Amino acid sequence: MFEALAANAAILIALVLVQWAISVRINDVSFIDAFWGAGMGVLAVTSWLNVPGGPGALATLIAAMTAVWGFRLGIHLFLRWRSHGEDKRYALILKKDREKGRFASAALTKVWLMQAVLLFMVSSPAQVGILASGAPAPIPPLAWAGFALWCVGVFFEWVGDGQLARFKGDPANAGKVLDTGLWRYTRHPNYFGDFAVWWGIWLACAAAGWGYAAATVIGPLFLSFTLTKWSGVALLEKGLDKSKGEKYADYKRRTPVFFPWFPRR
Repeated sequence: MFEALAANAAILIALVLVQWAISVRINDVSFIDAFWGAGMGVLAVTSWLNVPGGPGALATLIAAMTAVWGFRLGIHLFLRWRSHGEDKRYALILKKDREKGRFASAALTKVWLMQAVLLFMVSSPAQVGILASGAPAPIPPLAWAGFALWCVGVFFEWVGDGQLARFKGDPANAGKVLDTGLWRYTRHPNYFGDFAVWWGIWLACAAAGWGYAAATVIGPLFLSFTLTKWSGVALLEKGLDKSKGEKYADYKRRTPVFFPWFPRR
């Protein structure tokens, strides 16, 4: 297994270096968000291809869960980047380095390599779960429970993304707050979807052995922290508080922040 994980790490670094070179050429690293999901999909596929003795049914299930989620998210975020251009977050992170002529080195160390480490860590339940599932055995009930949670997450993320895209695409909604559909029950259905997807994948990994689950629980734990406390909800809401003002404050009073529930009156 360690040889396969090392090969995955080498593939990831190679892909990151190629994209870093592209980002330097176009002076924009923002498309890294698209690689977050797509890169996890790639590592799931390479893991599946390297299962000792050939992948079993559980390995195929985990690989499919990861790849379907990852490649869909990658395409969605790539198209968003193509439509909207450079992300303000990355422009701010690299602002001083760009002014001082060290954009290339900063983009590599502050963005691409850091993201590569986090991507590898967060996707560890998928990689390990796949590589540990070479036996031609039936899929355990725990894995099906993980798949059910994954389905919930995919529903919230895909539908939430679609509703947000349609809302933003209508000029009549300028300055308004999206509070219908899934956004009526949680202020961040897409983030909650990510959360459910990766805890579902972790449960499927646990079906291969609780030792593997214990070794990789840092992945979903870190992602949960990121989504709720670091670069997800906390950062986004800070910007929305400024841009939407009282309308968003009223929405926050009515709507659960993360876990879906009925709105307050």
